[in-house]
Amino acid sequence: MLPRRAVLQGGLAAGVGLAALGNQVASAATVSSSGSTGIRPFRASIPQQKLLDLRRRVSGVSWPTAELVGDRTQGVQLATTKALAKYWVSRYDWRRFEAKINKLPQFTTEIDGVDIHFIHVRSPHKDALPLVMTHGWPGSFVELLETIGPLTNPTAHGGRAADAFHLVLPSIPGYGFSSQPTEIGWDPGRTARAWNELMHRLGYTRYVAQGGDVGSAVTDNLGRQAPTGLLGIHVNLLGAALGGVGWPTTTDEERAAAAAVAEFNATGNGYRIEQTTRPQTIGYALLDSPVALAAWMLDHDTDSYYKISQAFVGNHPAGNLTRDHILDNISLYWLTGTGASAARVYWE
Repeated sequence: MLPRRAVLQGGLAAGVGLAALGNQVASAATVSSSGSTGIRPFRASIPQQKLLDLRRRVSGVSWPTAELVGDRTQGVQLATTKALAKYWVSRYDWRRFEAKINKLPQFTTEIDGVDIHFIHVRSPHKDALPLVMTHGWPGSFVELLETIGPLTNPTAHGGRAADAFHLVLPSIPGYGFSSQPTEIGWDPGRTARAWNELMHRLGYTRYVAQGGDVGSAVTDNLGRQAPTGLLGIHVNLLGAALGGVGWPTTTDEERAAAAAVAEFNATGNGYRIEQTTRPQTIGYALLDSPVALAAWMLDHDTDSYYKISQAFVGNHPAGNLTRDHILDNISLYWLTGTGASAARVYWE
């Protein structure tokens, strides 16, 4: 990780890595005001009936016959999906996850007609730099939770106070606990402007931004807009690189990267084409069947698919990709009914 001072001096936002969430989370400053711009505390509380309905739908799924190949070239494998469904109905506990996130400082605020849900954790280090981080698809704020401890309190994780951040984790409109837009136009640029407004509502006059996947597009737009107070950005996906043109192939590492991009473009683009052109069509399946939603979210790149598959089929999680963490994210999509609205971001 770059020293935070380098961010201030060079105008570059430091990259961040995933690590275990600390036992203690820095408290967030409570912000409140009247009117539509007010910031309101939020707690997750999914009705029990929704959880019972989820279990009923997963238990009653109509299974297709197995794929006719020994790999994922025909799609998400039946054994993987059945193992996921079995764990979902027999061992997964949403209330565990709900209790976990309700220990964090969560808020909502209306920006440009949409209620934005966000987690706001202030560092115990007074000189911490404000940082807004944006998730991707098929992710959510869930994918960023394990960064909270190391980023807000680095001294508790072997780091330095100079590397501390005040952390803001918003959910893109149409994702998670943010409300769904009721009009077109919520492209990454509009979301970026909303994030700048959010940071100023929180009282931050200077900040940095980071994003991955769809969040990279939001963060890239924020950098292009260059609003007053934004010191720098960091993204961990360069959209132009997915074109696969002009990749260097001198070293083994470069050849492996070029091969991964080529494979993704050849076999991993199905979700992107559908969501870019027909998000409403796939949305009917994503809102009707939790198993269809799970399979759609798993059918991404080859590397992540096999890691997730092994977590369920062989109980061999890769790093933090445990069965519970995977289902925390999928369940959030299902219980908030955001499968279709999240897909529309690609259409925008």
